[in-house]
Amino acid sequence: MSTPGIPFAERWCKGKLLVATPPLTDPNFDRTVIYVLEHTADGAVGVVLNRPLGERAPDELHAWAEHISAPGTLFAGGPVDEEALIALARLQGAVEGSWSQVAESLGSIDLMLDPLDVAQSVLALRVFRGYSGWGAMQLDRELAEGAWMVLPAELTDVFCSDPTDLWRIVLRRQGGRLAWVANAPDDLSAN
Repeated sequence: MSTPGIPFAERWCKGKLLVATPPLTDPNFDRTVIYVLEHTADGAVGVVLNRPLGERAPDELHAWAEHISAPGTLFAGGPVDEEALIALARLQGAVEGSWSQVAESLGSIDLMLDPLDVAQSVLALRVFRGYSGWGAMQLDRELAEGAWMVLPAELTDVFCSDPTDLWRIVLRRQGGRLAWVANAPDDLSAN
């Protein structure tokens, strides 16, 4: 399935959104919106943006608590290594050697840093437990099968204060047919 506005030939999805199509039935990814952190011929890594866990940051991240964006909870980043913590930060200025840029002012930040050292630079922070991962060419196959739509990301997607409705929000702003898909019932068999 080709995504309107983005030719399939544009293979690398880093910094873009993967939006699950309604027929994707894997419960790990049903109606998910994934922000892609890396995508190469060797595979892809991303985090689910719309699955808040409802749990606060663990004690070892207490110093970061005031930086965590609303709704102030950890998020389920995906089914891979669910004990790993990944933080995405929107930064103002540079943070030397402690962050991996994904987009203009957005990247992953090392949670082992002392937050006081970067407090003036962190504008927003979201912490994920686990991540979504694909092996070599696996995501490319799933894209060709129509499991995902590749759509442009906005900073507000990553730090959305109402993440449970993000799937519909992203589709509606695309307009046309994709805005219509946003209104699909949760249970397609009931339609």
